[in-house]
Amino acid sequence: MITVYGINNCDTVKKALKWLTAENINYDFYDFKKQPLTAELVQQFTHLSDWGQLLNKRSTTYRNLTDDIKNNLTDDVAVEQVLLQPTLLKRPLLLIEGSETSSEQNSQLGSLQGKQLHLGFKAQTYHDIFKAEK
Repeated sequence: MITVYGINNCDTVKKALKWLTAENINYDFYDFKKQPLTAELVQQFTHLSDWGQLLNKRSTTYRNLTDDIKNNLTDDVAVEQVLLQPTLLKRPLLLIEGSETSSEQNSQLGSLQGKQLHLGFKAQTYHDIFKAEK
Protein backbone atom coordinates (compact mmCIF):
# COMPACT_ATOMS: atom_id res chain seq x y z
CA MET A 1 0.00 0.00 0.00
CA ILE A 2 1.35 3.38 -1.01
CA THR A 3 0.25 6.63 0.58
CA VAL A 4 1.48 10.06 -0.42
CA TYR A 5 1.17 12.73 2.29
CA GLY A 6 1.28 16.39 1.38
CA ILE A 7 -0.83 19.30 0.23
CA ASN A 8 -2.38 19.43 -3.21
CA ASN A 9 -1.13 22.90 -4.11
CA CYS A 10 2.55 22.04 -3.48
CA ASP A 11 4.49 21.85 -6.76
CA THR A 12 6.73 19.03 -5.53
CA VAL A 13 3.71 16.99 -4.44
CA LYS A 14 2.12 17.59 -7.85
CA LYS A 15 5.28 16.29 -9.57
CA ALA A 16 5.31 13.17 -7.39
CA LEU A 17 1.64 12.41 -8.04
CA LYS A 18 2.07 13.01 -11.77
CA TRP A 19 5.06 10.63 -11.83
CA LEU A 20 3.20 7.90 -9.92
CA THR A 21 0.17 8.23 -12.22
CA ALA A 22 2.33 8.13 -15.36
CA GLU A 23 3.99 4.94 -14.08
CA ASN A 24 0.57 3.36 -13.33
CA ILE A 25 1.39 3.03 -9.65
CA ASN A 26 -1.67 2.98 -7.41
CA TYR A 27 -1.54 5.25 -4.39
CA ASP A 28 -3.73 7.03 -1.88
CA PHE A 29 -3.28 10.76 -1.41
CA TYR A 30 -3.62 12.24 2.05
CA ASP A 31 -3.94 16.03 1.89
CA PHE A 32 -3.08 17.11 5.40
CA LYS A 33 -4.64 20.51 4.91
CA LYS A 34 -8.00 18.78 4.40
CA GLN A 35 -7.52 15.75 6.66
CA PRO A 36 -5.85 16.57 9.96
CA LEU A 37 -2.81 14.51 10.88
CA THR A 38 -3.05 12.43 14.03
CA ALA A 39 -0.43 12.21 16.75
CA GLU A 40 -0.16 8.48 16.06
CA LEU A 41 0.62 9.07 12.38
CA VAL A 42 3.20 11.78 13.09
CA GLN A 43 4.86 9.50 15.66
CA GLN A 44 4.94 6.74 13.05
CA PHE A 45 6.86 9.12 10.77
CA THR A 46 9.34 9.77 13.58
CA HIS A 47 9.98 6.04 13.97
CA LEU A 48 10.90 5.93 10.28
CA SER A 49 12.93 9.15 10.15
CA ASP A 50 14.20 11.86 12.47
CA TRP A 51 13.09 15.44 12.97
CA GLY A 52 16.17 16.76 11.20
CA GLN A 53 14.90 15.16 8.00
CA LEU A 54 11.15 15.43 8.55
CA LEU A 55 10.96 19.17 9.13
CA ASN A 56 11.20 21.56 6.22
CA LYS A 57 13.59 24.07 7.74
CA ARG A 58 13.44 26.27 4.63
CA SER A 59 9.69 26.79 4.99
CA THR A 60 8.16 30.03 6.13
CA THR A 61 6.26 28.05 8.75
CA TYR A 62 9.50 26.77 10.30
CA ARG A 63 11.21 30.17 10.11
CA ASN A 64 8.23 31.70 11.92
CA LEU A 65 8.61 29.37 14.91
CA THR A 66 10.02 31.06 17.98
CA ASP A 67 13.68 30.45 18.77
CA ASP A 68 12.55 28.85 22.02
CA ILE A 69 10.60 26.19 20.12
CA LYS A 70 13.37 25.64 17.55
CA ASN A 71 16.02 25.26 20.26
CA ASN A 72 13.93 22.90 22.40
CA LEU A 73 12.47 20.67 19.72
CA THR A 74 11.87 17.47 21.67
CA ASP A 75 9.72 14.73 20.16
CA ASP A 76 6.68 15.91 22.11
CA VAL A 77 7.12 19.55 21.09
CA ALA A 78 7.76 18.61 17.46
CA VAL A 79 4.65 16.40 17.29
CA GLU A 80 2.58 19.17 18.87
CA GLN A 81 3.90 21.75 16.39
CA VAL A 82 3.34 19.49 13.37
CA LEU A 83 -0.23 18.82 14.48
CA LEU A 84 -0.80 22.58 14.76
CA GLN A 85 1.10 23.41 11.55
CA PRO A 86 1.39 20.39 9.25
CA THR A 87 3.23 22.42 6.61
CA LEU A 88 6.30 22.06 8.84
CA LEU A 89 6.75 18.62 7.26
CA LYS A 90 8.78 18.13 4.11
CA ARG A 91 6.62 17.21 1.17
CA PRO A 92 5.72 14.84 -0.17
CA LEU A 93 6.06 12.02 2.32
CA LEU A 94 5.79 8.70 0.53
CA LEU A 95 4.86 5.83 2.84
CA ILE A 96 5.13 2.32 1.45
CA GLU A 97 3.69 -0.42 3.64
CA GLY A 98 4.13 -4.15 3.26
CA SER A 99 7.28 -4.04 1.16
CA GLU A 100 10.56 -5.87 1.37
CA THR A 101 13.75 -3.94 0.84
CA SER A 102 17.37 -4.85 0.55
CA SER A 103 19.73 -4.01 3.39
CA GLU A 104 21.29 -1.37 1.12
CA GLN A 105 17.91 0.32 0.72
CA ASN A 106 17.24 0.07 4.45
CA SER A 107 20.41 2.01 5.15
CA GLN A 108 19.30 4.81 2.81
CA LEU A 109 15.74 5.33 3.99
CA GLY A 110 13.49 5.00 6.97
CA SER A 111 12.40 1.39 7.14
CA LEU A 112 10.63 -0.40 9.97
CA GLN A 113 8.45 -3.51 10.02
CA GLY A 114 7.79 -3.56 6.30
CA LYS A 115 7.27 0.20 6.09
CA GLN A 116 9.38 2.68 4.18
CA LEU A 117 9.22 6.46 4.36
CA HIS A 118 10.69 8.61 1.60
CA LEU A 119 10.87 12.39 1.83
CA GLY A 120 10.62 14.79 -1.08
CA PHE A 121 10.51 13.88 -4.75
CA LYS A 122 13.19 13.10 -7.28
CA ALA A 123 12.14 11.12 -10.35
CA GLN A 124 15.28 8.96 -10.31
CA THR A 125 14.78 8.08 -6.64
CA TYR A 126 11.16 7.09 -7.25
CA HIS A 127 12.25 5.06 -10.27
CA ASP A 128 14.82 3.21 -8.14
CA ILE A 129 12.30 2.60 -5.35
CA PHE A 130 9.63 1.16 -7.59
CA LYS A 131 12.05 -0.74 -9.80
CA ALA A 132 13.16 -2.57 -6.64
CA GLU A 133 9.52 -3.23 -5.71
CA LYS A 134 8.80 -5.12 -8.96
